[in-house]
Amino acid sequence: MDVCIWWLRKEVWYMAIVDTHCHASPYWFEPVEVLLDEMARNGVDHAVLTQFFGVYDNSYLVECMRRFPGRFSVIGLVDVEDPAATQQLAELNSQGVEGVRFTTSMRSPGPDPLAVWRKAADLGMIASVMGPVEGYASQEFEDIVRELPDLRVVIEHLGGVGAFWGPGRADREIPYDAYRKVLELAQYPNAFMKIPGLGEFCARPMPFQQPYPFAEVPPLIEMGVDAFGAERLMWGSDFPPVANREGYANALRFAKERVEARGMGEAGLIFGDAATAMWNLGR
Repeated sequence: MDVCIWWLRKEVWYMAIVDTHCHASPYWFEPVEVLLDEMARNGVDHAVLTQFFGVYDNSYLVECMRRFPGRFSVIGLVDVEDPAATQQLAELNSQGVEGVRFTTSMRSPGPDPLAVWRKAADLGMIASVMGPVEGYASQEFEDIVRELPDLRVVIEHLGGVGAFWGPGRADREIPYDAYRKVLELAQYPNAFMKIPGLGEFCARPMPFQQPYPFAEVPPLIEMGVDAFGAERLMWGSDFPPVANREGYANALRFAKERVEARGMGEAGLIFGDAATAMWNLGR
């Protein structure tokens, strides 16, 4: 860690910074050592390794968690359509995997379409859920959150607004009505949300401007804070796809500055404390 960063954090204040949405693989994206380098350069203490869709072999992420004790937690993935999915989930949990990843539309075959979701709740695991804004805003997804009050449900990518907007989509309007519907899920105490870097929902300006690249930033993060409260929000970089946007350091810097500008002491929760309360990091 840079000496100046270390001194500032040690002598003036200390907040463990947690990145709750990272991908790592030797075969796609980047191996974990590249993530560790980014974390060290930017004073990030812990990260949650999040399996990417289509990969049901979670052994590499488990290995990373064991190689670097206290640095990582893991969100694994199982094929919900596999009849053995609930047993596979229990096995992952026995290996120390704390979370399981779903999409808003994933359902189990057979008489109980929520069989794997229920198993995650029974095991005390965390459901990290990806989807489009319309999926999160649907009645079907709200029914899951309400029906499984013991399942902590983490809404990814700012409720899908980032995936809707994003680079190359500057011609599309932000779906505020659907996003407000997503924010209504805050009425359920088991619902949480990840906030990304600004580049996930702000288009890159052409021509580029610096040092602050965004000419206009819609108040999506602020709306999330107002709805959920800082104690149920957590930052996730989306490493390494974030490199195709503003980059890891700026995804942390600009989002954190935006929260700090509110002057309400919320950054400590969103960028660290809320995540350390949820995930078994450094304990």
